Amino acid sequence: MNNTMKFSISETNNGERLDIFLSKKIKGLTRSFIKKIINKKEVKINNIITRSPSKKLKLNDIVLINVVEKTENKLKPKKIKLEVSYEDEDLLIINKQKGMVVHPGAGNYENTLANALAYKYKDNLSNINGKLRPGIVHRIDKETSGLLVIAKNNFTHSQLSKQFIDHSIRRKYICLIWGVIRPLNGRIQTLISRNRKNRQLMTVSDIRGKKATTNYRTIKVFTNKDIPKISLIECELETGRTHQIRVHLKYKGTSILGDNQYGKKNPKFKKINKDFLPILENIKGQALHAQTLEFYHPTKKKRVAFKSELPSDFKKMMDLLYKLAS
Repeated sequence: MNNTMKFSISETNNGERLDIFLSKKIKGLTRSFIKKIINKKEVKINNIITRSPSKKLKLNDIVLINVVEKTENKLKPKKIKLEVSYEDEDLLIINKQKGMVVHPGAGNYENTLANALAYKYKDNLSNINGKLRPGIVHRIDKETSGLLVIAKNNFTHSQLSKQFIDHSIRRKYICLIWGVIRPLNGRIQTLISRNRKNRQLMTVSDIRGKKATTNYRTIKVFTNKDIPKISLIECELETGRTHQIRVHLKYKGTSILGDNQYGKKNPKFKKINKDFLPILENIKGQALHAQTLEFYHPTKKKRVAFKSELPSDFKKMMDLLYKLAS
């Protein structure tokens, strides 16, 4: 089993720079790191080694890249409780709790999921994304809870990454939003890019950014004279852009309960159910949960699906809403 990935150039990518193409296709690898791989002679086009990151690709070109291990600062293993929903010899499913960052970054180098994985599994994880991201195939936001797949070896990692690229992995999120989204069920397709005024946030753009697609359906609209109108919706991602669901919901004129970055801070009410506000204020982060994950298992050769329970703060709000709506 090796780390070699193969891509065929279609009309969509005809004329695109090699480094830009690969940074789009290989989840988790930066353009600068891809350039390093190219300079190390680990990339071939039509079976010929290239050392030119700016080389323009042509229709039907075959690109081979050997994803070598990154040389980075050493990750500090740390004993942090993990909720493992499933595990076999090739991968595991983690139910991430709110408040946990997936991998080290500015300001947080020791209390991440990656630190916890390094402590529990040591070197028995893939290293495609480098020493600071052992086994990490994809991410979810710090204040979002739910399921993540972790790869134990590079073969499994590369096969899972391909499924993210071709959108065959199914990821469904459940969330509570203010008001009602229109139409009740739909598909949101936009470009998403960095917010020019605040680089920590993302925004919908008409002219620049990466394509982002979110399918959604309304499960329940809660209406009661003693609470504001709230909807329970399910979002299924076709792409996995940073803050995608939150950005798309803002674009549609709503926001997730507890999301103070892309929505309004918890609104003030003249008249409200006495139990509602304490439960609302107890929601840690946004009421967004990565509930289901379905993919083709690379070694078991079959599709597998996983589902996780809602976190307690989310569930308490749901229980109250159903109680008041009955």
